[in-house]
Amino acid sequence: MEKQIQYKSQNINYKIEGQGLTLVLLHGFMEYIGMWTQHSKELSKENQVILIDLPGHGKTGIWAESHSMDFMAEIVNQVLEAEGVDKCMLIGHSMGGYTSLAFAEHYPEKLIGIGLFHSHSMADSEEAKINRDRTIKIVEQQKSGFITTFIPSLYAESNRIKFEKEIASQIAHANQMNPKGITAALAGMKERSMRLDVIAFSKVPVLFILGKQDNRISLDHAIAQASTANKAQIIILGDSGHMAWIEEEAKTIAAIKGFLLFCQA
Repeated sequence: MEKQIQYKSQNINYKIEGQGLTLVLLHGFMEYIGMWTQHSKELSKENQVILIDLPGHGKTGIWAESHSMDFMAEIVNQVLEAEGVDKCMLIGHSMGGYTSLAFAEHYPEKLIGIGLFHSHSMADSEEAKINRDRTIKIVEQQKSGFITTFIPSLYAESNRIKFEKEIASQIAHANQMNPKGITAALAGMKERSMRLDVIAFSKVPVLFILGKQDNRISLDHAIAQASTANKAQIIILGDSGHMAWIEEEAKTIAAIKGFLLFCQA
């Protein structure tokens, strides 16, 4: 069931399926709740699954020129409050992982587990911040050109023909986005804090799902971050770039199911 609530004069769009332990899935940059269709179908057989359109994405509104990861975490909490959810597992893809760590910092008592799906805990380097500013200008001037180039680059090179229909669908969806939503997310990611301590001092298990061919997340750096956690699982997918939710869909569903059991053990 797709639902909406109002927060500070804007809509938050989300979807709820199934019953049981609550699993919250957060999409990444220029994605939306539709990315999780197959995951939700499988995972909601034994759990309550909540999918949330983050600020500026999908059918959720735009609040500001910059949507910080802390603000996105606040949006997630608004949905949980509206649904009366006291405890959940939170798994985020890429930008959704940054949001998950911000949520874990501000609302640790609400979590039974955190999943970083092609994500990490570090802040942007100075070089990365410069690139974010450059990308913001490109989006403002030529949104469609940026999207057409950016989305295929997230896949392992060997998968770009195999998943050309999925890539085309993602491009079409991203082209429908308000450019202000895209730039607000870029500005928010640029400003995010390092949250390695959230992982290191987490009282709940942490899951890392990593792609061996991911050109956005360093495998070595992510494994080093995972090693600081008290309890962690690391899944390394050899045939994936940054988009394993498509590139190795069945394996990522299985990984999340396994992590759910791990957190309840």
